[in-house]
Amino acid sequence: MGRRLAALTLGLLVILGLVALRVADPYPVQVARETSFDVFQQWRPRQAPPDLPVRIIDIDETSMAEVGQWPWPRETLGRLSERLTELGAAAIAFDILFSEAERSTGQGDADQNFAKTLAAGRTILGLAQNGSALPVTAPSKAGLATTGSDPLAAVPELGGAAQPLPMLAEAASGLGVASLDRQGAGVARRLPLLWRVDSGVLPTLSVEALRVAMGVPTLVVMGDNVDGRTVEAIRVGDIAIPTGPTGDLRLYYRELPPETYIPATDVLGDDYAALAPLITGHIVLIGSSASGLNDIRVSPLGAPVPGVSIHLQALEQILTQTFLDRADWVSGLELALLAASSFIIVLAVVISGPLVGLGVSLAVAAASVSFSWWSFASPGLLIDPSYPLFAALVSYATMAFLRFTVTDFDRRRIRRAFGYYVEPSVLTQIEADQSLLRLGGNVRELTVMFSDVRNFSALAERTSPEQLVRILNGLFAALGGAIIRQRGTIDKFMGDSVMAFWNAPAEEKEHALLAGRAALAMRSALRALNEGSDDPIHIGIGIATGPALVGNMGFEKRFDYSCVGDTVNVASRIEGACKPVGYSILATAEMAAEAPGLAFLDAGWVELKGMSGREPIKLLVGDEAIKSSAAFEALLISHTELVSALTAGVLDEILLQRCQMLAAAVEPELAQFYACLPTRLADFPPAETNMVSDARLGDETHSGRSNVPAHQDFR
Repeated sequence: MGRRLAALTLGLLVILGLVALRVADPYPVQVARETSFDVFQQWRPRQAPPDLPVRIIDIDETSMAEVGQWPWPRETLGRLSERLTELGAAAIAFDILFSEAERSTGQGDADQNFAKTLAAGRTILGLAQNGSALPVTAPSKAGLATTGSDPLAAVPELGGAAQPLPMLAEAASGLGVASLDRQGAGVARRLPLLWRVDSGVLPTLSVEALRVAMGVPTLVVMGDNVDGRTVEAIRVGDIAIPTGPTGDLRLYYRELPPETYIPATDVLGDDYAALAPLITGHIVLIGSSASGLNDIRVSPLGAPVPGVSIHLQALEQILTQTFLDRADWVSGLELALLAASSFIIVLAVVISGPLVGLGVSLAVAAASVSFSWWSFASPGLLIDPSYPLFAALVSYATMAFLRFTVTDFDRRRIRRAFGYYVEPSVLTQIEADQSLLRLGGNVRELTVMFSDVRNFSALAERTSPEQLVRILNGLFAALGGAIIRQRGTIDKFMGDSVMAFWNAPAEEKEHALLAGRAALAMRSALRALNEGSDDPIHIGIGIATGPALVGNMGFEKRFDYSCVGDTVNVASRIEGACKPVGYSILATAEMAAEAPGLAFLDAGWVELKGMSGREPIKLLVGDEAIKSSAAFEALLISHTELVSALTAGVLDEILLQRCQMLAAAVEPELAQFYACLPTRLADFPPAETNMVSDARLGDETHSGRSNVPAHQDFR
């Protein structure tokens, strides 16, 4: 519960951070949002009827090749305007700057003649924003009315601009700003419909062309009904144009058909009269698609387009009343949906885990995109799909990473804890191969060890439970550490006993040698614990090598990685023989044969509790250094002679005393073994009787013992 609460708290902090980032709305967030709206336009461009009364007279590459390089003479442009007027154009808007006088001979006459031509038709000249130019002095041709307290305060300021010659501006029916929004990072997404200048307000070129074509003298700027200080719409006659707060139109593009563009040479040619059906009653925009004139922009559809075509797109939207809307309340809705969806993802990961959380995150992402797409495709409402996707990713990634971190921490903690019980390779193999978690096992040769505390009942009687637990924990830490360092697998702790085995699950070629070294290390660790103690602890260790069934034992919901078989029973019973033998580490002959590098001494044939026949056992005296020492070699010679005498039925006191003297220099614990020998003469029977009882023979294995019956005690 504590971890879930902490995870939920972290999730809430992440959600608050995401909300705060969205409220701040930095530039990368804006770009991602606008790009997603571009993608929507690419999926569903604007649809429009084929007979919209808007055309472009295109000064294209072909026209420039025929007429001559730019700029064209004013006489040529005047003829172009004159013929369009003759063909019945409703308005002629020049997306061309006439800020300089004609440079040819008789320039005054050329400009004056051009001004007369402009005055003869419904013409509109353009201005272009230029920070290094002088402020606009030409007055607006359009009257202006406003509603609201001060909606024009939100309109962008034009500043300096390249403007037509005064005589041309005076002659034209309208003046409009041809500049586009410069905030789109190279993509023309918005068109400011109004620009604030010192002399008042100038409309954009397309709006001015519409006003002139409709013969409307005044534009109405409607302020927001709440505070009135932002623009809500612009009205041109009976046509209302909803805008953003600054009076901008969000452009909705379509692929323009070829007939939208009329090459300028067609109008200047002798057959210009044939163009009447395409010109009469139409708003005509004159501009250039030639790349050399640097009026090429990028549209949200991903294609480069002439700047003049953007004004045409705006006019088509206005005439068909097809708009994209991003109302003020949309941001509030997005924040609410963002917080709700992120919280759902956090809850899913915390309660059900990363896999379910991933499914919920994908569902939330799909729902966000679907809702945004439906809003775009149906009512033209722009709801951002990009930030919810980002928020879903961040929410899921954060919570999944937290879950992974906690899980990894728990795994490491459990691994450390189980490292005292299970050899690390077991955990590694289980992590790598989940099939190891299934029930079952296989028969392989193991070396099995049992150790037990001597006189544990007496120890328990004279100590409190708390003290006893501390004693056992310290003891098991020392013994378990010795086993783990020799790559053993601790099967279990049973009260005061420890069971371990080698050669499973990781294969160990010298498993018997490793088990012997572990037993010697356990004895050394115990002696270190007993130093200075008035009540020393003693243990017995039994080791057996042979075949056993090793694997997961139990049932599907609770099982242990363990081993069973005759070898396990023998190891347990040999450990029980340590006390009568008088020595702490006993091993089977098979184990001693598999670890020839260690120092062993014969300990006779002992009866094992619950088993028929006798078992030959060995004393594990020391490691390789002990075996190669002169003291042990001398002891081994005398010990062998003593055992030969015992099997012959003779207890040679002189040999016994010699062994006791030599043992003092090898292993002090051997003194107790030799002291017990006079009482163990039966454990050294004649050689011809030294065999395991027939009851334990049959289907022989490597150790010479049969597989244990199902009813036997596996401990």
